[in-house]
This record gives sequence, structure tokens and C-alpha cells, in this order.
Amino acid sequence: MRSRKLFFSRRFFLFNLVMTGGIVGFLLSVLLFSCASGVEPTGRVEARDDSGERVTPQQLQSSFREVAAATIPSVVQIEVTEDDRAELNGETPWYDFFFGDPEGDAPDRQPPGIGSGVIVRRDADIYYVLTNDHVLGNSGEITITLDDLTEHEAEIVGTDGRRDIALLRFQTSDDLPIAHLGDSSELQVGDWVLAVGSPFGFQSTVTAGIVSALGRMGGPAGNISDFIQTDAAINRGNSGGPLVNLSGDVVGINTWITTQTGGSVGLGFSIPINNAKRAIDQFIETGEVEYGWLGVSIPETPRAVREELGAPLNRGAMVHNVFTDSPAWQYGIRPGDFVLEVNGGTVRSPEELTLFVGDLVVGEDASFTVLRGGERIELTVTIGRREEEEIVTSAQTHLWPGLRIDVAGEQARSSFNLPRDTDGMLVQAVESRTPAAQAGLRRGDLIVSVNGNMVGTAKAFYQVLGDVRGEELDIVYFRADDRRETQIQ
Repeated sequence: MRSRKLFFSRRFFLFNLVMTGGIVGFLLSVLLFSCASGVEPTGRVEARDDSGERVTPQQLQSSFREVAAATIPSVVQIEVTEDDRAELNGETPWYDFFFGDPEGDAPDRQPPGIGSGVIVRRDADIYYVLTNDHVLGNSGEITITLDDLTEHEAEIVGTDGRRDIALLRFQTSDDLPIAHLGDSSELQVGDWVLAVGSPFGFQSTVTAGIVSALGRMGGPAGNISDFIQTDAAINRGNSGGPLVNLSGDVVGINTWITTQTGGSVGLGFSIPINNAKRAIDQFIETGEVEYGWLGVSIPETPRAVREELGAPLNRGAMVHNVFTDSPAWQYGIRPGDFVLEVNGGTVRSPEELTLFVGDLVVGEDASFTVLRGGERIELTVTIGRREEEEIVTSAQTHLWPGLRIDVAGEQARSSFNLPRDTDGMLVQAVESRTPAAQAGLRRGDLIVSVNGNMVGTAKAFYQVLGDVRGEELDIVYFRADDRRETQIQ
């Protein structure tokens, strides 16, 4: 009996111990939670001015008011009457954005287009207005309307389709405000910005947002800017208007939006003002913008080719082809080279290399760091002048060798009915009118040897091309299961 009571006493003691521990644990948890809930987050940031004083909402509101009041008088509405709008319809990515849907209009007379611009310079009674190239279209008459509704006839000083900028001028003896051009390189993601313009013809409209991203590539139809992305509302008619910071400096020119509705969805893009500053001077001096020219073809490179060449996967731009009459050819850049740096600046993509080269001064030397066969090489190239796009396109016969290659994987071999037990490089694309096209090569061919050398890897292929430097190439290839030979010359 005594042992039985001892047993139950021990069980009772353990039960009490467990319950007491649970209660104590619960109370400690509550206490700790209560204490934790009163702790300030370590990452909290408060808005402060340059002196370190906290910025109040009222002060921020006053900043918006002051910037809007200072900017609006220098922003104009641009009305364009087209000589022949029919050519424009369907031929430009800007048509729907700028002019709207033409189906409801009479075919013999299109309505005028509405855009925006900003006064950037004055010379006596001549005022200069910066805007987008696509705003002008095939312009006949151009009318500029100031914020006070005064109208002036304007004429084109110069246009540049590559960066989608244009400069107008008009004459008046009135004293008009000139916008201050800032430094877009100082922008940071999260900065407040205001977009000013005439969306849908509503003149002197101001919208606010932040810089959502910087260095965006891939604008419409060959536009080569590294765009500022903003969620400030930009709509049809805002094109050509300024994007300004809270100091009232113009940091961008609003140019395009991504939308499925036709209206702003918070994805607007502006040309950095630094990309336009030099163009303003060149427009006034010569009526056109001068671009540097290297003379290479640099489309995107398949991942498998990068890996075989030992090139970085997330930066650089591969030279697929070289114009034989170009600075690149003259100073030793070869197909298969990976451009890593220009004048010490890192090249992140083919689009960025295009930007870098375009901004280089014609006739001056530039240094290029390239990766060739796994080895870094420094080359110095004297930059040439880029001709008009039509001239560059017509020079395709000098683009050597005129093709792009890829690794021949199982899917590609199956799609093109290529032999599975033969090493070689797949022809990914052939540029029209080039030596490769004249030799009869086409997409889907499997190149197995060049000048008697087996080319089962991208490295081997470009090694041969670098060795011959534009001489004749004897090509053995398969088209489906048919073995063929040709010559690139």
C-alpha cells in the first residue's frame, strides 16, 4: 500500500512540475512577445533634408508645387499636321501611342497629332524645343502652344530616330523661361520625379511618381537609349515632355509606355537627358547627330555558345560578324571576340555596347577589352563615323562571314533531320546578301569543317575564322542528311 501511495505521489509531483513549467513558459512567451512588439525595426528610414532635419509631408507637398510652377511655363504642346499620314499608319510603333486609332477617321484627312516638348535654349529671338522624333512623324505644319495659350509656328532643326529625339525652333521677342537640364547619371531608384506634358491634349498636366528602374533596354524599333523607368503617369500626348526631379531639373524626355489598355499602367519610359545634351549642340551646328561606329554585328548569343567559349553568361557582347571595311576589322577585332569593356567601362549587354560606341567621338582612339579563346586582350581602335541606316544596311555584302552559329543539340538535330553522330556547329541564322548567304548556307545547316579543320565546338569554329581573317573559307556541311560543300569568299 505504501509503495502504491509513493507511486501516485511521484506521478502527482511530475504532473505539477510539467504544468508549472508550461505555465511559466507561456508567461515568458507573452512577456517576450510584448517586449518584442515594442522594438523599433532596425531598417526604418525617415525622409530628411540636407541638414538632417526631418522632412514633413507639408514640405514635400510644397516641393511638388514649386517644381510644377517652375517647370510648366517651359513646357509646350506640339500640334502636328501630317502631309501624308497614310505612310505612317502601320509603319511605326509610335502610331497607336501618339496618333490613336485611325479607323474612325476619314482616309483622306487624318487628325493632327498632339505631343509635348520643352524649351531648352535661346539665341536672341530664337527658342529651341526638345521633343521626340516620333512626335513629328511626316510633319507638314508644326504649331507650338505655350502654357499661356500663345501659339507659334515652328520648324525642324534636326531629328534623330536612333534615340527618338528632335529639336524644333520658333521665333518670338517675348521673354520665355528656359528649362534647366540636369544630370541623369545622378538619378537613383526611388527618387521622386514629375512628368509634364499634354496627355490626350490636356495641356500643362503634371503627374508624379518615382524612378522605378534605370538602364532599361529594348525600346521600340531600334531605339538605343538606356531608359529611365517611372510609374509617373505617362499617356498619349506626353511624348516629348520632360521628366523632372524635385530640384526642377529636366532629367529625362518622356517617350514610350508599356500598356495593354492604351493608357498608363505605371510603366513609363524616358530618355535620360544626358543622352540628348550633346545632340542639342549637334542639331544646332549641323542639323544631325554624329554617332561613333565600330563595324560589328552583335546580336544575343546562345548560352551554350558562351559556355563553349568560356565567356561570362551575364555580361559582355559577342562579335558574330565584322564589316571588312570597318574600324573593327582594321584594328583587329574578330568574329567570336567577346567585348567586356570599353574605355574601362563594363559592357553588360549588346545594347549597352551599342550605346557606348555611339557616344564615342569620331576620329578618337578607344580601348576595348575582349575575351578571345579564354584570353583577355586589349585593343585600341580609332572610331569611325556611323552612316545613315540605309547605307549601313546596303553594306551587308561586306559583313563577314555573315552567319551566326549555335550548338547542335538533340532538339535541333531532330527538327532539321541532321545526323546525330556527326560533330559540328548549327547555323542559327544567315544575314541576307552577306558572303555566307551568297555561298548558299541557310539556317539549320550543320557545319562540320572549315578549311579542313573539324569544328565541333564554337571555340574551334572561331579559331579558324580568326586565323584566316577574311580569306576564302572551304565549308563542309550537312543539310538534313545530305553532305555538301561550299565556299565563303
